[in-house]
Amino acid sequence: MRIVILGAGAWGTALAVSACQNTKAGHVVSLWARDPLQASGMRAERVNARYLSEVALPSQLDIFSGPLDPLKMDLIVVGTPMAGLRGMLQQLQECKVPVAWLCKGFEPAFESDSGLLAHEIQARVAPKLRAGVLSGPSFAQEVALGKPTALVAASEHELVRDALVEAFHSPSLRVYANDDIVGVEVGGAVKNVLAIATGLCDGLQLGLNARAALITRGLSEMIRLGVALGARAETFMGLSGLGDLVLTATGDLSRNRKVGLALGRGQTLTQAIESLGHVAEGVYCARTVVQRAQNLGIDMPISSAVVALLDGQITPAQAVTALMGREAREET
Repeated sequence: MRIVILGAGAWGTALAVSACQNTKAGHVVSLWARDPLQASGMRAERVNARYLSEVALPSQLDIFSGPLDPLKMDLIVVGTPMAGLRGMLQQLQECKVPVAWLCKGFEPAFESDSGLLAHEIQARVAPKLRAGVLSGPSFAQEVALGKPTALVAASEHELVRDALVEAFHSPSLRVYANDDIVGVEVGGAVKNVLAIATGLCDGLQLGLNARAALITRGLSEMIRLGVALGARAETFMGLSGLGDLVLTATGDLSRNRKVGLALGRGQTLTQAIESLGHVAEGVYCARTVVQRAQNLGIDMPISSAVVALLDGQITPAQAVTALMGREAREET
């Protein structure tokens, strides 16, 4: 199978390495970098020094920049951040082979749209594509090192789900199929916001009880929004819901958790972001998550508290007070 991954960040690189490691499958894997200098450096040094410096790149991995030739591909995977997805899909809108993306989150609101999930962007700018998403609980570093991981391939098109399973299912990486792309994408987006809240909880040293409460009640928020957008509730009990939430909220490699930890320890948002050196999608999509929820009449108090904190309207201590001071209610 001829696989091309567009975007040489940490996750795109890790997935390319993983596909190459599955030698029995015999895939031909190419990794495209937007920056020609980055591509040439990776080819020469056989390492992605900026994003995944601890992992050697397989000798059979082709690294290139410049124009794409869709006729030489069986599967295209877009590994750009959410902010770059719209432009990339516009370039691929006439592509005949399956296309999938890796990014998680909501796009910032445009004048004509109130902030879209990836499949909603695709429906507007490249409606002819047979497309989907590869998501789930996964840190790039662990995938590249061949540590056991499980992901979910979601699309309304069986062809796309089958292509993703064929491309990436391996002894170290299990890929499950799911046709509920709405649920998978909502889970991947909202968990980033909730991870900031959980990091804040740990940064304030509120204890393990508080962390468990935040994760559980945050999952309820995720389900409410997802179902309102057309997802199936059971999807959120799977890899892209509960699985990704637990990993991102508690894992030390989580960038969104690190933002919350930094805020809880007294850093400003600017200081927290600068210390990362990478994108933390939860910071950029939190406002859109809450906006979409408000438009649908969905109550998301934890996410709303995160937005107020990021906007400087409340302090970390005030966020805790606001959440704990809510009136008693039925759990479900």
